[in-house]
Parts: sequence; C-alpha cells; structure tokens
Amino acid sequence: MSEPYVKKLSTILLDSVTDKDPLVQEQVCSALCALGESQPEETLSACEEHLRQHEKLAHPYRTMVLRAMETIVSNHISELGKDVTRAIILLASSEMTKVKDLVSDWQQAASSVLVAVGKRFVGMVMEEMLGKFQPGVLPHCFVVQTLANLSVFNVFGMVPFLTSVLSTMLPMLGMAKHDSMRVVFCCALQRFSESTLEYLANLDQAPDPTVRKDTFASDISSAYDTLFHHWLQSREAKLRLAVVEALGPMSHLLPSEKLEEQLPKLLPGVLALYKKHAETSHVSKSLGQILEAAVSVGSRTLEVQLDSLLAALHAQICVPVETSSPLVTSNQKEVLRCFTVLACCSPERLLAFLLPKLDTSNERTRVGTLQVLRHIINSAAAQMEAKKPFILSSMRLPLLDPNSKVKRAVVQVISAMAHHGYLEQPGGEAMLEYIVQQCALPPEAQHQKPSGEEEPPADSVRDISVSTLYLVSTTVDRMSDVLWPHLLQFLTPVRFTGALTPLCRSLVHLAQKRQEAAAEAPLIQYDGNVTLPSPYAIATRLLTVSSSPYLGGGRGAASLCLLNVLHRDIHPSLGQRWATTIALLLEHLEEHTAKTLSQKEWEEKLLVFLRDSLAVVSDNTWICQLSLEMCKQLPCYNGTPQEKNFLYKCVGTTLGAASSKDVVRKLLQELLETARYQEEAEREGLACCFGICAISHLDDTLAQLEDFVRSDVFRKSIGIFNLFKDRSDNDVDRVKGTLILCYGHVAAQAPRELVLARAESDILRNMFQCFSTKDPGLQLCLVQSVCMVCQAICSSAQAGSFHFTRKAELVAQMMDFIKAEPPDSLRTPIRKKAMLACTHLVSLEPELEEQVQSDIIHSCLHSIMAVPPEPEGEGGPQEFLYLDTMHALEDLLRSILRRNMTPQGLQLMVEHLSPWIKSPRGYERVRALGLSACLLQFFLEHLHVSALVPFHNLGLLVGLFSPRCADLWPATRQEAVSCVYSLLYLQLGYEGFSRDYRDDVAERLLPLKDGLVHPDPAILFHACHSIAQIIAKRLPPDQLINLLLTLFESLGDPDKNCSRAATVMINCLLKERGSMLLEKVPEIMSVLRSRLQETREEHVLQSAQHSVYVLASQHCVAVVTSLLGSPLPFDSHTCSLWRALAVEPGLSAQVLGLLLEKMSRDVPFKESRAFLLSSAPDRVATLLPLAATCALHEVMSAPASGPAVTELYPQLFAGLLLRVSCTVGVQLPRNLQAKERRASSSALASRTLDPCSTAVDALRAVLLRGGSEDVVQRVELEGGWELLSTSAGHEDGVARLASAMAKFAGPRLPLVMKALLGAQSSVYEAQRVTSTAFLAELLTSNVVNDLMLLESLLDNLAARQKDPCASVRRLVLRGLANLASGSPDKVRAHGPQLLTAMISGLDDGDGPHSLVALEAMAGLAKLLGLVEPEDLRAVLLHTAIRIRPFFDSEKMEFRSVSIRLFGHLNKACHGACEDVFLEQVVGGLVPLLLHLRDPQASVAAACRFALRMCGPNLECEELADVFQKHLQDGRGLHFGEFLNAACKHLMCYFPDLLGRLVSTSLFYFKSSWEDVRAAAPMLTGFLVLHVEPQQQSQVDLEQLTAALQLLLKDPAPKVRVKAAETLGRLVKFA
Repeated sequence: MSEPYVKKLSTILLDSVTDKDPLVQEQVCSALCALGESQPEETLSACEEHLRQHEKLAHPYRTMVLRAMETIVSNHISELGKDVTRAIILLASSEMTKVKDLVSDWQQAASSVLVAVGKRFVGMVMEEMLGKFQPGVLPHCFVVQTLANLSVFNVFGMVPFLTSVLSTMLPMLGMAKHDSMRVVFCCALQRFSESTLEYLANLDQAPDPTVRKDTFASDISSAYDTLFHHWLQSREAKLRLAVVEALGPMSHLLPSEKLEEQLPKLLPGVLALYKKHAETSHVSKSLGQILEAAVSVGSRTLEVQLDSLLAALHAQICVPVETSSPLVTSNQKEVLRCFTVLACCSPERLLAFLLPKLDTSNERTRVGTLQVLRHIINSAAAQMEAKKPFILSSMRLPLLDPNSKVKRAVVQVISAMAHHGYLEQPGGEAMLEYIVQQCALPPEAQHQKPSGEEEPPADSVRDISVSTLYLVSTTVDRMSDVLWPHLLQFLTPVRFTGALTPLCRSLVHLAQKRQEAAAEAPLIQYDGNVTLPSPYAIATRLLTVSSSPYLGGGRGAASLCLLNVLHRDIHPSLGQRWATTIALLLEHLEEHTAKTLSQKEWEEKLLVFLRDSLAVVSDNTWICQLSLEMCKQLPCYNGTPQEKNFLYKCVGTTLGAASSKDVVRKLLQELLETARYQEEAEREGLACCFGICAISHLDDTLAQLEDFVRSDVFRKSIGIFNLFKDRSDNDVDRVKGTLILCYGHVAAQAPRELVLARAESDILRNMFQCFSTKDPGLQLCLVQSVCMVCQAICSSAQAGSFHFTRKAELVAQMMDFIKAEPPDSLRTPIRKKAMLACTHLVSLEPELEEQVQSDIIHSCLHSIMAVPPEPEGEGGPQEFLYLDTMHALEDLLRSILRRNMTPQGLQLMVEHLSPWIKSPRGYERVRALGLSACLLQFFLEHLHVSALVPFHNLGLLVGLFSPRCADLWPATRQEAVSCVYSLLYLQLGYEGFSRDYRDDVAERLLPLKDGLVHPDPAILFHACHSIAQIIAKRLPPDQLINLLLTLFESLGDPDKNCSRAATVMINCLLKERGSMLLEKVPEIMSVLRSRLQETREEHVLQSAQHSVYVLASQHCVAVVTSLLGSPLPFDSHTCSLWRALAVEPGLSAQVLGLLLEKMSRDVPFKESRAFLLSSAPDRVATLLPLAATCALHEVMSAPASGPAVTELYPQLFAGLLLRVSCTVGVQLPRNLQAKERRASSSALASRTLDPCSTAVDALRAVLLRGGSEDVVQRVELEGGWELLSTSAGHEDGVARLASAMAKFAGPRLPLVMKALLGAQSSVYEAQRVTSTAFLAELLTSNVVNDLMLLESLLDNLAARQKDPCASVRRLVLRGLANLASGSPDKVRAHGPQLLTAMISGLDDGDGPHSLVALEAMAGLAKLLGLVEPEDLRAVLLHTAIRIRPFFDSEKMEFRSVSIRLFGHLNKACHGACEDVFLEQVVGGLVPLLLHLRDPQASVAAACRFALRMCGPNLECEELADVFQKHLQDGRGLHFGEFLNAACKHLMCYFPDLLGRLVSTSLFYFKSSWEDVRAAAPMLTGFLVLHVEPQQQSQVDLEQLTAALQLLLKDPAPKVRVKAAETLGRLVKFA
C-alpha cells in the first residue's frame, strides 16, 4: 500500500500547488518536502509524473514543484537509485530546455535540480547535458549555465570533463550573436577557470593528480582572444562586465608568454572600463587578479603600465563611499587589494605617486590617498620599513586640514603608524599631538563646508581619536616609551581640556605599566625635560577639572585615578592617604549621575580632600608653591566660570593651610588686583576664597581687605591701582560689591568667637558706606553679606550678651531695600536676603519698638503677598525664588512672634494678615492662610503657660478661619483646617493640658483636611459641618457668641462658598450648643431676620425653618398633605421647607412614615398606549407616589433626619428598593415631561424628576442618613447606582447593593430581609425579581449564617423555584449557588437539595440557550468541591452528559461556563474517577484542545482550566505536566508547541485512542470558527506524527484524506495551510 498511498498524498498536494495564497503554496511545498523526507524516491516520482502529465501547468507552479524536488534531492542524494535519478535528470533537462525563451525562475529551478543531482551523479548529468551540447549547434543558455554551476559545486567531478567541454564550446563562441548568450559563455568560462584553479590548488585531494595548468592553456588562450579582442568592445554594458569578470581568473591559466604579450593591451583595456561603468567593483576585482597573475610570472611590462595603473586606481579610491552602497564599498576593497600588489612589487614608484597627492587641498583626493597610505602601511609593512621618514614628513599638510573626513582618515593613518613603529621616528610627536587635539574636539562641534556637502559629525572624529589613543596606549607595547611621559605635557594647556578624559585613562594605564616594571622608581623624570608640567601644575589641573566630574565623558573619575597613580611624584607622603580618600570619591561618583549629583556636596568633598592632603604634607614651602601655581592657573579658566569658582575655593583652602603670612597677604593682594569683577561667578569665587582663608588667617584677611578699601578705587580717581583707572561707575560698584561679599563670607566662615569683636568695628563699618547705592547688583551683595554677618552673630555662643548698637539703622535700611522692590514682580533675591537679615536682627538686642515691628510686618507682607503667581507651567527659577522668599517671610514673622508669645502678639499678627485672608484674589488668600497656619503651629509648639489664663480671642480667630474651609482654592481650605486645629490645641494648652496631649475630638480634623481637596460642594459643606461639630465640642461657652457673631459677618462674604460654610457652621453650632444661648436667642434671631430680608440665598432661608417645624409639630398630616400638593418638581423654597421637617427626630419619624405609606399604597404606574398599534404599552408614573418619593428624599437629605431614618431603616430601605424596581423604564406624565424639558433648558431644575432616578436618590439618602455611608461609597465605587436605574443592569445593581449591605450593614439585615420577604408574592413581577436578586446575593456573605438567617432564606428561595417568571427561577439558582462562597461549611448539609435544584435547572426550558440552564451550570461549578462525594457521584455522569452539547454552543457564555464546569467535575473526582466518567473525560479532550483556539478569550481560558483539571484523571503524569506547564493562566500559549507535546504523550500512553480522537477532530473540520477549523487538522497531524505506524488500522485513511483534501479548498488560507501540513505527515502511514 505504501507507494500508492504516498502517490495519492503527493497528488493531492500537487493539485493544491495552484492555490492563490502564497502561504498555502509554501506549505504545500513544505508538505511535499515532508513526504520526501520519508519516501524520497516515491515523492520525486510523483512530482516527476505530475509535471509530465500536466504539460499545461503554468510555469510559476512548475517552478514550485521543481524547487521542492531540488530540496528532496539535496537532502537525500545518497538514497536515490539510478532509475529515479535518470527520470529526474530527463525531466529537469526537459523543463529547462522546453522553451527557447528565457523564463528565469522556471529554468533556474530545473537547472538547480540538475546541479543537485550532479553532486553525486555527475556522469549521468553530464551525459544528458553533453547530449544537448553538440558541436556546431548553439546550446540553450541554461545548459551552459548548468555546466558552469556544476563546475563550482562538484569541482573534482567536473574538471576532468572540462577539456572536452571547452573543445566543444570554443567554436560556439563565434556562433553566439546575441549578447545574452555571450554573457552566459563568459560566466561559464569564469566558473570553469575558478574551478580549475581550485582543482590545481588542491591536487593532493584530487582524483587525478596528473592534471596540469598547461592542459587548459591552449583552450583558455583561444577563448581569451575572442573575449578580449571582440566581445570586450561590445556596446552592451552587461556583456563587458561579464567579459572582464572572466578575464581575471582566466589570466592565471594563460601561458606566461601570452600573458606578457597581452598585458600592454589587456591592462589599458580593463582600465578603460572604469570610464564606461558606474559599478566598478567587478572591474577592480578582475584587475587585481590580472595584476597578481602578472606579478606571479615576473612580468616586466607592468613597470611600463604603472603610471596609468596608479592614476586609474587612485581615481577609484577617491570616489566618495556611500555606506548604504555595498558595491562601492566592495570596489574600494578590491582597489586597495590592487595597491597592495603594486606596493609589494614597486614600493618606490607607489610612494612617489602617492605622497605628493597629500599636498593637494582637494578633500576627496587627500582622503583617498590617506586610505591607501593606511592600507599599505598595514599590508606591505616590510616594503615600507625604509620609507618611514618620507611618509612621516609627507603628513605635514594633512595635519593642518580642518575637514572632518580628512581628520578621520589622518587619525586612522596615525593608528596604523603606531602599530608599525612610525611614531618612534623623528616627527612622531606631531602625530601624537594631532591625536590629542582631535580628542579635545567638542562633541557638538561640526565644521560647515562651503560646498554644502554633508560631512561626518566632528564627534565621530573625536570618538575615533579617543579609541585610537586608548588602543595605542594599551595594546601597542612599543609605544609605551613614546607616550610616557610625553602625554603629560598635554594635561595643562587649556586647548586640550576636551581630551582630558582619554588622556588621563591612557596615562593611568601607562603609569601602572611602568610601576609594575619598576615599583620604587619615580614615574616622571624631569632631567632636562622642561616641557613637562610640574607636580604642582598637575595636581592643580586635575583637582580643578574634577569639580565638573561628568563633563567630557567622566573626566572627574579619570583625573582622580591619575592623581592617585602619580601620588609619589606629587608628594611622597600622599600615597597611603590618597589610596583611601580617592577610592571614596570614586565610589561617590559611581553612586550618582550628572542629574543626581549635588554640585555643592561634591565640591565640599573635594575641598575636604585637598585640606586633608595639605595636612598630610605639612610642608609650608610645598604648600606655598602649590598656592602660587593655583593662582597662576586662574586665568586659564576664564571660559569655565564654575571651575574657576572652585579653583578660587582651592586657593583659599591652600592659603589657609600656609603658615607664611607674607605669602598669604601677597597672594590675596594679587587676587584682588587681578580679579575680573565684571563676572558674577568670579566675584562669588573670590569672596569664597577670602572666607575660607579667614578660617585660619582672619586678621590678615581683614587687614588686606581694609587696605584695598582705603585705596583710591573707592573714590573713582586714579590711585595706586592703575588697573581701575578707566572703569565706569558700574565697574566700581562691582568692585565694591565684591569686597562686601568678601566681608560677608569672612564673617560666615571665620571662628565665631572672633567674629563678634570684629562685626561692627571692622566688617559692618565698611558695609555702611555703600547703603546709599542704587545699583541692584550692589544692593544684592549688601543684603547677602548683611545676612551672613547677622547669621554669624546669632550662631555665636555669646550672641545673647551681644548689644548691636546699629541694629535699628540696619533694619531700616533692609526695609528700604524691600520697599524699593516692585510689588508686582519678583526678579531678584533682594527681598529674600533682606528678610533673612531682619530675621536674625530681630532676635538680637536691643529689642525693636512695637511700631517698628508692625512696620516690618506690614512692609514685608505688602512686598510679597501681592506678587502675581507665574503662569501655569512657566515656573522654573522664578517659582523657586518665590518659594524661598516665602520661607524667608515665614522665618521673619516667627522671629517677631517669638518676642511676644501672648494672645495679644498672636492677634497682632492675625490683624496684619486679616485683609489678605479675606482678599478677593485666591492666590493672596492661599498665601495668607499658609502664613497663618505656620505662625499658629509655631505659637503652639513654643507655648508656655505658667497659670491658667483665658484665650480671650479664640472665638474671633476661629470665626475668621473656619469659613475658609470651603474656600474656592483647595490649598486655602486645607490651611484653614490647620489653623482651626492649632487654635483648638492652643485653647487646650491654656486650659492646662500638656503639650503632648492628643484630644480625640480635635484629631478628627486631620482626616477631614485630606477630604477638602475634593471640589464637590456637598463634600465640602459636609466637612464644614463636621468641623463645626468639633469646634462646638471644644469651644468655651464664653467664646460661643463671639464665634457666632463673627460667622454671621461671613454670611456676606463675596466668596459664596465661604458664606455657605458660615451658614452650615452656624446651624451646627446652634444645634450642638443652642441650649446655652437662651439669653442670646433674640439677638441671634434678629441677625437671621435681617439676613433673610437682604438676600434670597438658600442658606439664609435656614432662619425660616423654625416656623415650619412648630407648625408641623401641631398639624403634621395637614402639612405633609399640603406640601405634597405642591407642583412637581419642587422649587427651592419647597425643598427647604421639607427639610425643615427633619429638625426633631420624633417629628421626622412621623413625617417619613406618612410619606412611605403614601408612596407604597397607590399603584406605582399606569399603562397606556401611545399609539393604537404599538406592541407594548408605555408605563407612566402616578403622581402621588412620585411626589412622596421626592419628599422622602428632601426630608432625608437634611442631616437632622438621621435618627428617624435609623428608626424606620428597614421599612424605608425595602419600600424604596421596591419602588426603584417598579420605576425602571417608567415615564413621567406628559404634562411633567414638558415641564421637565422647559426646566432643563432654562437650567431651573436642581435635579432630574425621572421616576427611577428619584427613587434611587431617596434610597441613597436612606443609607446615608441611616449610618450606612460605607454602603453608599461601595456601591458608588462599583457603579451600582447607575446600574439600578437601567433595565439591563438592574439585577447587577441590586446584587452590588446587597453585597455592600452584607459587608457594611449586617445588623440591619434581619429586619430588612423580613420587609423584603413580603414582596416574594407581589403581583408585580419586577418586585419579585428585585427581592429575589437581593436575597440571592446575601448568600454570598457569611453574615446570613452569623445572623441565623440561612435556613429561612434557603427555604424561601427554594419555594420560588416554580415561579412563573424565568428570571426569578434563574436568580433562585444563583442564590442557592452563592452558598458556596458565603457559607461553604453549610454546603454539605444541604448538598442533595442544592444539587437537585441545579440538575433541575439544567433541564429548565427546551431551548439551546436557556439562561436558567446557564445559571445552573455556573452554580454547579461553585458547589462541586464542597458537597459530599456520595452526593456528587450520583449526578456526576448525568451532569457531564447534559453539559457536553454546550461545548460547541454558538453563545460564548454557554461554551465558557460549560467547559469550566467540566473542569470542576474533573477536579471534584481527582483520584476517584470511575471508568464511566473517564469515558466522558476522553470524549471531551478534542473539544477542549481545539477550543483553546476559540475566538473568545474567556472560552480559551476555560479550556485551559478544564484541561489542567483533566490531567490527573488521565493517569499520565507526563501529559498532566504538559497541561500544567503550558496552560497556566496569564501565560502566553504557543499553541503548536503545546499541541505537539500533548499529542506526543497521548500517543505514547494511549495509542488505542488514535481512531477516536481523529474521528472527533474530523467533526471540527466543519466548524464555523476558522481558528478552530485550522486547529482540527493541526491536532490530527500531531497525533499522526507521534503514533506508531502499526496503529494505522484505527484510522480510516480514505475518510481522513478526503476530509483534508476538502479542507484544501477552505476559504480561509490558514485552514488550507494546516490541511497541507497534515497531509505531509500522513506519509507515516504509507
């Protein structure tokens, strides 16, 4: 059967090769190859027969078949017999020569088959080819090409035939008239020549070692004549290229005399092609071969041709190389190869030609010449050895070329020179300096060419230079003595700064290398070498550049490493200390980046390192020399202010360590004389230098400054410093500013015990002379220095006894500076510095007068509070400056308050802040409240009460701040709470409580503070109410009336939010503390009446509510009835009156009861048809229940209704929930609909009048007022309120509400459940559904068990199983199943009852998409793991059989739930699987495996779960492991890999299942989902792949093959692909 079956499979696949989809075609060919892997001869025979019998098959499809045949032949050439081989050869030969016209793909595929066969059967192929290669007859071009390719792929088999082939082919050359045929002959001659050369090169392995080069000389010579003398002159470019490609290898086979004779013609002929062809790589390659052949025979003719050769080759190398063009790059390589040949035979002539080219200014010429020079330095090193001086001297002009391309080429040449000893010659130093110069290029610099051509960026030159320097330093041993110590002289010049990082790294490597060779010897020998920098210069340079550690690619770490290596040469004592300290500095740099490193902290670490090093050296002469060098290097850093600033600090540190006072004063004088005062950074650096120096030399520093102050510079006249004689006023002001800064830094750094004595006499005395200046820069220097001086005084231990005589004058001057600043902008830090100075001054003696303090506060507040904030997103430095200035203001106000820590002092501050607190501008209020909170916190932290005294202004302060808790700005609201919080604790402090006492009531303010960020007014006012409650509980009785009167004033606040907050707080205070206001009630009522007359604002109407309350107390029914008769929707006044009825709990309960009765007694809706022919009647709400619902909501919206709501909670909750169920989808009466539209369009309605939304709002109000805020929040979070109002989501909304109730309102449930049970028999189906949904969801929580409600709830639900409404029956099943999650321990006790209900549900309804059955399956999945095994066993088989049809349901939900339930069934019987159920498991395997490719993700996930559960029941650990490994949830699935592994184990352990599995998968060949349809043949293929061939009898091959053949016509390409793949695997059964 084997051969016919393979033939049948092959035929099916070959018939499908004409598929239109490329992927299917590819898979068909792959399947043919798969057949060929098993049965190569049979498959090849089938292909051969197919092509022979289908002569009209289009050539693209014939090509695919031939390619498949080539693959099979290539892989199984050793297995093929001669008969099959002969048939294949005849077929391929026929296909290749069937048409004379060129059909490249088809004929190439046939040729490839012949070449593949020829690798073994070269004789048979040659026999066939020679039959078509007859003398005198021009052959088919692919016959020649096949011969050519054969000679490449089977050199040893083909070369012996070449003599006869060439003898036949040579006469044909003259017959070839078409250029295409000539090209083929040229390619053949090229391949024949290359094969011959390879044969001759490997004669020791050749079958015939007697073959000699002479054998082919005659034929090749004849062919050469035709090609060179006739064909090379063709106008066809393709032919000329083919000729020249052939001439290259042919030249090696020409007789030497013939070659020597032809060279004068051959070389110019080849060179001439450069002008005719754009792509010249083939020409260059052939030229290289010809030159090698000429050199190998010792040609003398080459010398004559050398000039023209060099000129042509040089022109080629100067062609710009495009990186995207591999042909141009290849040409360059071949041209360089030619130069290598010429360099080896004529080095002098070559250099005489090349070196003058370097003097030209043409970029391409110079770059090309440098490339050649680099190449011959590397490739012809021996020939160039004697020419080194000439080559070095020729580099003079290229070194000066600014072009980036030239630079890059020069660097590459220098790199080659370094490897071959050039740099050791005289002139090598210039090369090194050039490399360092290029390393110093800035990464961003790019030189622009006037021609506009693009250049490589300069950083590419820099990068290659950096890598070259490092490689030369580390890998070329001979360069060590050249580079060391020569590279050291590049460290200090400024122009080499950019190269410091690579320089240091190279020097570190070189130094370490020398240390290894001679550990104790000095690294730097200064004997006569005056160009090397001194140790002081090296140390200064490396330390200074380390201050910007991440510039230049990390020069900080590189510099420090070099310092460490040179420690012995810097100073012998530093080695051990630097080994530790530098390592720590390097570690710090590794832990940070340029963004995270603190520059100040890093500079401080370096200065500590310097200070520590100076202490270790402890040599005054050495230290003075170092300080001189530092001063000498200062001008080098004029272009880098940050580094120069740091160097100034180093100078100060070094001078501080020097013991020679003369040197110190001399250098300080030089610094003052030479400083560039116009540079701000330098002024700051000089001041820092003086400050650091003053730590050790205070007297000398002050004396030097004094001398400079007395100079004529201050008088703007020509004085002893000619340096300043031409300076303008501004320049002199800068000098003054610098000196003042110096004084400030001296005061800040000098020892505190010495500063006090010098502060007024020496330091401030010179500053006072400059206070009259108008220059902003000088003013800033003044306030900054004054600030530093004052800070230094205050931080002294003797500051308390210091009497500052000019304190008031200094404060006044600071105030003048502050007042002079523009009030509407903040651009300089003068205000900040002046405030900081005043902060320190305030704390010094003598104390300032009260009026002065008041002026300070007023001026500083006006200076900063009114500055407009920066626009959003444009903060930047200005924002930081503003924040710093505000912090300075806070410090100043705290400093003033500290001097008067009394309620009066606090009141003074608040009075100044009060106008800003009430400002109409929000940013001013935010700032004022922030300052107030800060001051109150400070006052609280420093409160010391020696006797119990009253906090008499508490009420006024609380009344000022508390309405701001509802400010429009969130930050203001939070700061207001902070103020109230501090005030309450201040009161507790005055009452005698300790500072660490924490009051539970006051602490409740803190959570409220976070909630005030929310902009919702309802939330804000609720928070205000809570704040008022807290205030009411902690406010002393005597402060209450002050607080209320202050709040009444806030009712007219322009900020409506604050006005409303005052109303809320007044109501709360009256409720909480009204009992003690008996005497003040007339006054309060008078105020309320006046407010009611002035405004119609809703919050003012609160004063009218008392009258309504009194009236309702006497006539409750009448008031309620009257109010219910008000037009709907209720206006604002009506609503406020309803809310008035909630004042007293007893009254509230009575009102709520009446409204609930009126809402429930009347019918909720009436049905009417809008149109006579409409199918369903419209439901229209009845008015009385609707009005009662609205009224319920209004009454319960009042906070005071809470107790009444709590009392009637079960009735209200149940009644309103059922009201919601009856109003879903219910419309308003027509008259109200029109009214609602008018109100919404005019924006008059405060809320919608929709019946259902109104009921939902009332239900929420019940929960909120009944203490179930958590329920409301949870349902809100889950979107339950919106769901309740929609028909589609009502059940889910009820379930979420029930879940929240069970979690947060458990104790309420017994009465709520009792109230709802009555609705189970309601005539309204909607009420039965809602109540059942609510009760069903309760069973998800254990709370029903804890409350002993479980049994009654189960009984009630079970009684509704026969309800006529399917939704009720479905919800009953859901509730029963919820027992598994709510009370799993009770499931066993009720197991039979639950299982019976679920099984009954499976049979509910006849339709295939019964939602009750779906619910039953979901319920069973929950219960299975919890019931008794005996109970489960009774229903296991029935359930499995019943749910099996749902696996392939059209509805996604049914597939997903049924498959997941199947998984739970398997999980439930792990270890106890009966054979009957095992049959169901096996029967479900195929659907589960295939539905892994289900288009719905939930179904695929269910299949994963089910298969993982099935694994253990199959009693095959390997298969179970595969399921567990591949099918974990959340892990990506490679379906093919998984299916392969699963089928492997299935067929290994259960081979008897093959037939069953295959027949089941056949059913899915017709699936409506194409992914499943594609997976089915895929599963079949893997099963066949892994089963033993003897199991073939289980499979109906005819049926399977027919089904797969049908799938090959499937409309989905992916299905056809898988069908073809599986057909290829069926060869196993052949």
